[in-house]
Amino acid sequence: MKIVGIVQARMGSTRRSGKVLAKICGKPMLEHLLTRLNASEKLHGVIVATTFESNDDTLVQWCIANDVEVFRGSGDNVLSRFYHCALTYDADVIVRITADDPLKDPRVIDYAVNTLINNEDLDYVSNTIDVSYPEGIDVEVFRFSALERAYKGAVKQSDLEHVTPYIWSNPDSFNLLNFCAKEDNSDIRLTVDYEVDLQVVEAILYNFKDNPLVSYQDIVAFLRGSANIASINSGILRNEGYAKSIIDKDENER
Repeated sequence: MKIVGIVQARMGSTRRSGKVLAKICGKPMLEHLLTRLNASEKLHGVIVATTFESNDDTLVQWCIANDVEVFRGSGDNVLSRFYHCALTYDADVIVRITADDPLKDPRVIDYAVNTLINNEDLDYVSNTIDVSYPEGIDVEVFRFSALERAYKGAVKQSDLEHVTPYIWSNPDSFNLLNFCAKEDNSDIRLTVDYEVDLQVVEAILYNFKDNPLVSYQDIVAFLRGSANIASINSGILRNEGYAKSIIDKDENER
């Protein structure tokens, strides 16, 4: 069984252009993420999945220069990009990763992967349906068979753009499992959409500069004790970008 992490990444962003290669503590944000993903004990490979758009050439060049596997696919149909990437790399199980989450915890990823592969009846495992983890520690793991069914069945633009909604919004067709953390830290924001998010992540990485694989629990403890840092991006709604895109797409489809 081949388990592959697919990182969706692009240089264009309506909120913070070029953020995937933005420098944080002297290194591109994507490099911080890949360091943490490569610490996973379950992933057999990590592929950066970007687009054919010319402004992503810089990202592709960075990947090649740093010996990072890179795949190019559709810009707007990210579901198609994931499907063809998984097909190209013969993935049996896919971990969906977004490049704007540089603090992904490999321990949480491994837990989710173990949960899926140890339960043959499951199609999809995540901590995103009933949220309790910090935003940015989200993980989604699913079988290629589920991805293929989504690829062949999804028609809504929002389903094509966000990869997994067709799966988790059809519980009668897919066997889903959501896991929760022991403590609810869903108010903590560790994703990067805006400049203020970069400031928070930079403060975290600087504090843990000698421990690049710091656990999300230690990050949460640091932020709980550093209200001046945690408050910098605390006013942003969770999954704000996703919620806005759903509204925009639904209006366009009426």
